[in-house]
Amino acid sequence: MSTKKAGKNLTRSFKISNPEKIKIACVISEWHSEITENLFIGVKNKLMMHGLIEKNIHEIHVPGSFELIFGTKTLINKNYDAIISIGCIIKGETKHFDFISDAVIKGIKDLNVLSDTPIILCVTTDNNIQQSIDRSGGKYGNKGEDSAEAALKMILINSK
Repeated sequence: MSTKKAGKNLTRSFKISNPEKIKIACVISEWHSEITENLFIGVKNKLMMHGLIEKNIHEIHVPGSFELIFGTKTLINKNYDAIISIGCIIKGETKHFDFISDAVIKGIKDLNVLSDTPIILCVTTDNNIQQSIDRSGGKYGNKGEDSAEAALKMILINSK
């Protein structure tokens, strides 16, 4: 797994107090599992680098990216400090990509508005499989790592 990154990334340093007490749920789409599992590995590795205990990083699988919305909704108010929704949507020959991408992004946004639990969107929306590979451990790093960092920073904001 490459750690190279291009472009701007999260840079502000932070420290988590009592990371062994933090519980994070990851809702993972089974569609394009070769990508979503790599994103989850990035999430898990980054969280554990910050001191989270592996048993407190829970994974729940849903069939596709559209189902991330409902899967995530079921975890709200279940004593998680954050939820990370992980998916991969690749453009095809029809407008399906546009409809699913729009619905997933708006659905997760709506859950964030309604919830006191931070929900992080870790969904790649790519034109082809190579772009997805590049963003899930390839030449652009692993966007799962960025999502894990975002989750931790949102937990800090939420605890103030």
